[in-house]
Amino acid sequence: MTTTPWAPGSATGIGSLPGDDPLEAATVVLGELPDLPHLPELPARGLGADMIGRTAALLVDLAVEFVPSGYRVTARPGIDHRRGVDHLRRDLDAIEEAVGRAGAAPAVLKVQVTGPWTLMSGIELPRGHRVLTDRGALREFTESLSEGLKEHVTEVRRRTGAPVVVQLDEPSLPTVLAGALPTPSGFGTVPAVAEPEARETLAAVIDAARAATGRPVIVHCCAPRPPIALLRSAGADALAVDATLLDDIPAALSDEIGEAWDAGVTFFLGMLPSTDPGKAPTLRAAADPALRLVDRLGFPRDILGTRAVVTPTCGLAGASTGWARRAMALARDVGKAFVEPPESW
Repeated sequence: MTTTPWAPGSATGIGSLPGDDPLEAATVVLGELPDLPHLPELPARGLGADMIGRTAALLVDLAVEFVPSGYRVTARPGIDHRRGVDHLRRDLDAIEEAVGRAGAAPAVLKVQVTGPWTLMSGIELPRGHRVLTDRGALREFTESLSEGLKEHVTEVRRRTGAPVVVQLDEPSLPTVLAGALPTPSGFGTVPAVAEPEARETLAAVIDAARAATGRPVIVHCCAPRPPIALLRSAGADALAVDATLLDDIPAALSDEIGEAWDAGVTFFLGMLPSTDPGKAPTLRAAADPALRLVDRLGFPRDILGTRAVVTPTCGLAGASTGWARRAMALARDVGKAFVEPPESW
């Protein structure tokens, strides 16, 4: 197991934030999440700032355009592709400036990249089928993403002076495995991807991320039934899940989570609402999903201080700026409470 570069009791964000000012977002993240800040994503800026367009901007020797049905491969970079590249460049400019203003690089900085299956389920080939339906295209995209990811990590590290960890976002993976992904026309579904193939492709990108950073790789899947065993077997060092969805999971999935934790995997546990809750939860209420999980699995609660990182349940793009900041502060407080629990717990 790779040693974790974040401190016990750390908290972080999943990725997205509200608003369209990258410098303000970077400054807030560095201030509210000092132990494990992340490179903010601002999808409110529109096309190219969403998770597919943003990661497509990293691809090497591949380009996309936007058509009525979504993103599609194109022969050469056009205005749509360049928009994604420009958004990403401004984000890097902002984090570099924010770190400079802070006066010191963070101990570690997290970057988020759309994982191969979610990326290739969100982009069409020129003839209209999704990329993941074509083995040759799948291999080409996997190699291109791996190479682009390496270049991205190098650039972030150069600009900030901080060690980098990578989070691969795979919200669509359960749908891909279930054969429930609609075709671009909407009149059918894409055949299910077999687990060995899913594992092999994801493992290739995880390996590339680990080689680029020399640090653990996080895979994020906020689905109600994340494929824990598959993600582990693909080589994920840490798993990011929505802890508020784990109360009624099947026994088999509970076993997979327990086995992963027992093997030393770190869980990034989503516990703070990703949209405004009306009334902010108390520290104990925010921590309850994680406390219930470890109690049910039979682990001592102190495992949360050493092998858990607190996060919102998902990205905060749909939240108000006030709640986004409050959610990050609460996540930080919950993380510290896992290390030094209040007497009332």
